[in-house]
Amino acid sequence: MRRLVPLLTALATLPLLAQPVRFEEHTIATGLRGGYQVVVADLNHDGKPDLIALASGMPELVWYENPTWERHVIAGGLSHMINCAAVPVPGDPVPEIVLASEFSNVAKDSPGVVSVLHHNGDPRQPWTIREIDRLPTSHRLRVAKIGGETVVVNAPLTAATAEPPDFRGRTPLVYYRTGEWKRHVISEDNEGLVHGILVTDDGILTAGFEGIYEFQVGKDGRWHRAQIVAGDPAPWPKSGSSDIALGRLAGRERFLAAIEPWHGNQVVVYRERTSRKREVIDDSLVDGHTILTADLNGDGSDEIVAGFRGGDHSVYIYYAEVDRWTRVALDSGGMAAAACAAADLDGDRRTDLVCIGSATANLKWYRNLGR
Repeated sequence: MRRLVPLLTALATLPLLAQPVRFEEHTIATGLRGGYQVVVADLNHDGKPDLIALASGMPELVWYENPTWERHVIAGGLSHMINCAAVPVPGDPVPEIVLASEFSNVAKDSPGVVSVLHHNGDPRQPWTIREIDRLPTSHRLRVAKIGGETVVVNAPLTAATAEPPDFRGRTPLVYYRTGEWKRHVISEDNEGLVHGILVTDDGILTAGFEGIYEFQVGKDGRWHRAQIVAGDPAPWPKSGSSDIALGRLAGRERFLAAIEPWHGNQVVVYRERTSRKREVIDDSLVDGHTILTADLNGDGSDEIVAGFRGGDHSVYIYYAEVDRWTRVALDSGGMAAAACAAADLDGDRRTDLVCIGSATANLKWYRNLGR
């Protein structure tokens, strides 16, 4: 049964602090075949956030320079790129980039090449690339702090022996210390497919067929794993969670937002005040693939942004109102969102959104114009 929290109340009747913001749409790039990830980073040390655009169907990793959005090639000759992370380098204003490529959902076809890319003085010119690891289905790369050190976390999609549709097997979670670039194991306790990862101040969250788990380093120096929520209660492999975000309401109450199940149709909220009771606020997505939280209207509460790649491939924003969420379309049909990010791209102190599309093969900036 199609379910959506009631939302079509006249916008004028909404509480002032729940008023949606206006966005001005700008297309930065087209032709990004298999657009998959957008990363915000200052790559030329001019104080303006630039955009790295990763497209799995393209042989080149590229970036777009703010504010003209001129295109630059970081590296070419790449195959099936799936994720990258911009990593701070001590003494160098330009970050390094860690890249996962040679990806497939089927582990036996996915060597999972992990590489480090470093600029050669001018970040607008091609970078040097060096392979540091091969871990089947290397899928999600995120920068984190572990024991005060900057590291890059690598969350593969499945175990090296996993096969569809159940993807059974122990899925590793590892990290690399910057500069050293050797693999260190966090855990091999996750069972089945793991699609989402989120680095928080408290630890690392993963989302997969078993639900959402938190990994923390204890006083004993060892990693400890605990389930936060089970996710979708449907039978395996339609169980669990796919993508996750962490937000706050009124600047205080924390909540988790998730797309469920894997590449699923549901936007789900878990609030602290309801002891993380599962609340489906939308079940109309088709191939949901990106979710984030950000305070877009400056009211002290985070909104939820969710995008999906199938059907009419749209991006929605959900605004919190006491005991319900109001949905407003950011982009209806023009963005098959594989990933979105939130950042102030034009320096006006408003949080903008940027998304990259798979079927639509495009990169768009949604400039926040305020309420």
